[in-house]
Amino acid sequence: MAEYQGNRDVLALLKEAQEKPGYLAAELLQQIARDCRIPVGHLYGVATFYGFLDTRPVGRNVIRICQSVPCYLKEVDAVAKAIEDELGIKPGEITGDGRFSLHRVNCLGACDHAPAMMVNGRVHVDLTPSSVIDILGEYR
Repeated sequence: MAEYQGNRDVLALLKEAQEKPGYLAAELLQQIARDCRIPVGHLYGVATFYGFLDTRPVGRNVIRICQSVPCYLKEVDAVAKAIEDELGIKPGEITGDGRFSLHRVNCLGACDHAPAMMVNGRVHVDLTPSSVIDILGEYR
């Protein structure tokens, strides 16, 4: 794991720590805090602020749906409902087979092509309720 060099490195440190387990468990955050002499509250604050960091277990395919104003204005709620109906889960849940988890995040940086979602780090834009069903099929 990278050695802590100051506040600018906390994000990189947490991203690296999350890679193998897939999420930042409380025990892992506590261990990092001890090893790097960083207040655990600071680590938890960073881990819960960024939408690409998770503090709870996730599915093999992590779906992040943008809920920013541009996405909202382009009916992202209809897109999210299509995903929820297709997978049978709500945001914050994991499918029974562990294949998918669904998360609502504040911004994916794709406002010019709203609505948007990210699956395993890959951004999908200009979504419609029917297009997300096709996209999910790529990850089954």
